[in-house]
Amino acid sequence: MNNSYILAIDQGTSSTKTIVFDAEGKAAARASEPLKTFFKDDGFVEQDPEDIYQNVLASVEKCLSEFEAKRFSIDDIKACGLSNQRETFVLWDEAGKPLHNAVVWQCKRSVSVCERLKKEGLQSLLQSKTGLLIDPYFSGSKVVWLYENNAVVKQAIDDGKAYFGTVDSWLLFKLTGGKNYLTDYTNASRTLFFNLNDLAWDKELLDGFGLSNLNLPKPQPSSSSFGYTDFNGLLNQPVAITAMIGDSHSAAFGEGCFTAGTAKATLGTGCSILMNTGAEPKASDSGMVTTVCWSTEDRVDYALEGVIVSCGATVEWLKNDLGLFADSRQTEKMANEVADNNGVYLVPAFSGLGAPHWDMKRKASISGLTFGCNKNHIVRAALESIPYQIKDVLTAMEADADIELQQLMVDGGITSNSFVLRFLADLLGKTVARIGMPDVSALGAAYLAGLKAGVYKDLEHLKTLNSDKVFVQPNDNEKIKEWYAGWQKTIGSYSQQESALQGC
Repeated sequence: MNNSYILAIDQGTSSTKTIVFDAEGKAAARASEPLKTFFKDDGFVEQDPEDIYQNVLASVEKCLSEFEAKRFSIDDIKACGLSNQRETFVLWDEAGKPLHNAVVWQCKRSVSVCERLKKEGLQSLLQSKTGLLIDPYFSGSKVVWLYENNAVVKQAIDDGKAYFGTVDSWLLFKLTGGKNYLTDYTNASRTLFFNLNDLAWDKELLDGFGLSNLNLPKPQPSSSSFGYTDFNGLLNQPVAITAMIGDSHSAAFGEGCFTAGTAKATLGTGCSILMNTGAEPKASDSGMVTTVCWSTEDRVDYALEGVIVSCGATVEWLKNDLGLFADSRQTEKMANEVADNNGVYLVPAFSGLGAPHWDMKRKASISGLTFGCNKNHIVRAALESIPYQIKDVLTAMEADADIELQQLMVDGGITSNSFVLRFLADLLGKTVARIGMPDVSALGAAYLAGLKAGVYKDLEHLKTLNSDKVFVQPNDNEKIKEWYAGWQKTIGSYSQQESALQGC
């Protein structure tokens, strides 16, 4: 099917990207459309549901225009795949009218709800069923908040006339003219409503939340038939939607996390790490989230996920607030100009520490400074903190899942820094692979859609595509073990100091 193409949509928080991929997994055309977000008082974050839909249509239209300008035919587009911002959700009525703005994953309105649920001792039950932690990050607690604080929403839910959906479900409903009300397992697994063990909505949890009358979309595999759309007339004929998946999960699939022990890390402002743990969900004792990694009609793979709060944000702080360099690209050369960190460690807890430490009260610190240090040592310490944190998370994941890391795939802006990749490979003692494709979430959606549509044969076929990866093989570096021991001591010494102070 050499003349077959897949239309992939990556609906993100700040924009929608649309890319047309060919049968070799290469981008034939691409476009992006910015999306507005409303940041309100008290940590409320919202988007207009209709804006999200129109944003998708605008992005698709721009991409198709470029595709046709290159003398390709839109009639050769065989299927569509959709990846989306995961925990953002919409509530709408029977007529398809939103009952409220979309509540974005960043929104903190349900902090008090989460505190109440924890006090009621529900963390263990929720984690055993859903794999998630009680946190405003996940959409369920914010639905409860709306139910308790918005009369219109409460009435609609009580009357059985409120329809819940993460962004994938909302877009599918709109794109199919209200005919299809579905979601995939990955998006469902981020709601606090979904039971990982039987891949279904959990009635006990919904009853406990007071949401037993809430309508929920039918969950199904990420690569399966979701319906047809012509994108409001942008296509000459309807095309099959054969994949829907959350963006981080889609990135893991696009990176090639097809087997247990393979993992991906997206190195951006923060860092999201997903490790494929195989056919069974693995519970975490170290603050990781258990989730569905991806699924086809033949198999479901699970994952552990860990979130690092500060990666690229640390580098930006050194540039913008300390003025140690003018361009972030200078950091690679600066780090290489010194033989080691000279005992300097930077713990980037600017907004606390995420997995596996989960010390959100901790502050950032720079330790080990002497008159023998210069700004290069500080920059190097900042860059080293990224691999150190990734190592912490992956070590915890290996212990939780009893699975050894096989290979780490990386994407994101920081992966252009060769010092970070080299340090990471040596520290892990594993191969680190950087894919040449910047839009891996869209690529993963295309792969999954193409599998169902027959454009891509199977997983083995996918492994042969996008072969321009950069593989960084680990060196046997004994010193790096000493440096990592210093990092662990620095992390641990703070906790010991805090315990001593509390005991005074």
